[in-house]
Amino acid sequence: MPYSVKHLRGLTAILALVLLPVGAIAAMTTANQSDEAQLCKIKATPGAGMVRLDALVHADKHVGGTYTFHVEKSGDGGSSTSSQSGDFDAIAGHAAILSSVSLDSKGTEYKATLDVVIGDKSFSCTKQIGGN
Repeated sequence: MPYSVKHLRGLTAILALVLLPVGAIAAMTTANQSDEAQLCKIKATPGAGMVRLDALVHADKHVGGTYTFHVEKSGDGGSSTSSQSGDFDAIAGHAAILSSVSLDSKGTEYKATLDVVIGDKSFSCTKQIGGN
């Protein structure tokens, strides 16, 4: 019986040493995903029967890359699609406005998608609002 307990303790210690780095990597990956989710944002600002959509990038360090901002609108007055894209350079700690679109907000629905590429990583965020 004492041999089994010693063997079990040794096995437990080995497993703990093996699994510790795996847990640390999983925690870092989860932290990076939440940080990346904060990178892009679509801000909607209503006013005077209109809504302004701003495509934003906010990073903790200086970053540059490319973006595509795609907006689909439908409502009483018909439908429209707008796509804008280009390069960007964002300063650390500041939100960079990549693109803006103003739309009639009465009786309309819109879906806006911002795709950002920085190096070999892609990020995407979407905002969708129903008709008033």
